[in-house]
Amino acid sequence: MFESLSTRIQDAFQSLRGEVRLTEEHVETALREIRLALLEADVNFKVVKAFIDRVRDRAMDQAVLKSLTPDQQVIKIVRDELLALFGDAEGGLRKDAPTPRVVLLLGLQGSGKTTTSGKLGVWLKRQGRHPLMVSTDVRRPAAIQQLSVVGEQADVSVFAPETMEPVARATGALAEARNKGFDTVIVDTAGRLHIDDDLMDELQAIKDAVRPSDLLYVADAMTGQDAIKSAGEFNRRVGVTGVVLTKLDGDARGGAALSVVSVVGVPIAFVGSGERLEDLELFHPDRIVSRMLGMGDVLSLIEKAEQAIDQDEAEQLEEKLRKNAFTLDDFRKQLKTIRRMGPLESVLGMLPGMGNLKLTGENRPDEKQMGRIEAIISSMTAAERQNDKIINGSRRKRIAGGSGTSVEEVNRLLKQFNEMKRVLQMIGQGGLPAMKGMKGMKLPPMPQGGGGFSAPGKKRKKGGPWGLIKTR
Repeated sequence: MFESLSTRIQDAFQSLRGEVRLTEEHVETALREIRLALLEADVNFKVVKAFIDRVRDRAMDQAVLKSLTPDQQVIKIVRDELLALFGDAEGGLRKDAPTPRVVLLLGLQGSGKTTTSGKLGVWLKRQGRHPLMVSTDVRRPAAIQQLSVVGEQADVSVFAPETMEPVARATGALAEARNKGFDTVIVDTAGRLHIDDDLMDELQAIKDAVRPSDLLYVADAMTGQDAIKSAGEFNRRVGVTGVVLTKLDGDARGGAALSVVSVVGVPIAFVGSGERLEDLELFHPDRIVSRMLGMGDVLSLIEKAEQAIDQDEAEQLEEKLRKNAFTLDDFRKQLKTIRRMGPLESVLGMLPGMGNLKLTGENRPDEKQMGRIEAIISSMTAAERQNDKIINGSRRKRIAGGSGTSVEEVNRLLKQFNEMKRVLQMIGQGGLPAMKGMKGMKLPPMPQGGGGFSAPGKKRKKGGPWGLIKTR
């Protein structure tokens, strides 16, 4: 989402890095680029003006201008002020709430409230809670059935009474939670294409009846400043405790995220970063800012890995590596684990330094290529996956036909797998050998462009990252 904004801001910093001493002209040039980047990202113009003024006041300080690392000082100032835009409130739900806690989801039609209800239910289950969902949207066709389908996919209970009166449905869910031990009630409310008095009256009636501890406004990040205006109106007339930004993985320009706290006056509680029901995250401003400035987000990467990796499987894999028993079956499992962590490009963007790389064209991670690799391995028999040495010419032809690929692709996969297995064996035996012992050793091909992936069917250039290693 922040890709374009991040690139522009980092380019502005690049112009400062070659200077031994900064002048006011250098700072103004960088600030002009940052101002244009923020305005093009659809950040509220009043927010941009206040932000630039604060950065200028701090950057023009003589201690910064005379510093031995002036560019680093300016980057720190910009980082601090970006964090200030998001406020100091923590993401998530309020700390103190009665049991059962009631969470009311508000928003316009099409913003993603029903899907967010399911995502929030999954998130609460990961916290050890027992949520119950209910829909009070009796006007939109199939809205109630949609929540039931989402609840089934998320394995979250849904309260479905016969009454079609919104307030009665909400109060009935609250009574059901008290009777059956649910500790959280998620109320998916109705939306409109625009704000009207009937909608606000209905929401106020539900709020008075169930007394929610959390009123979350669900905003589509793709709508930019329109979402902020609507959030402000909902906050004025009903009251909002936090914002959920959906579709953060899209190509929106990011202005809504940077403007919402300053304009609406409420914190961002959660962000939706994908289509899966697991793709709802607590909002961490420091991590978002680190990604924007190309510093990576290792903490989020670790959290995603912990959710995707099974501890028992990890221990079994470690044991296999020690015994040199790593198979194609294990390789396929690791590919599936990586895919469970989310889009590959988003995972790479969390690595420090990767945010500075332009992953375009041949260097852009190819999700389809990973799918083809899985298809090739899945087309093998169980015996072939356990022992790739038995895969002769006729078997390779059969595997290529079964996976819809070519024999060349099967050969390439087997060759790369064996080279990777050789390196893993050395690591399992206590690390890579000394450099002087590496003469003549063929190392596995690595992605070109500092982390990108080669396009399928194209030859890799000689050298690459492994070419940096000099052997004697």
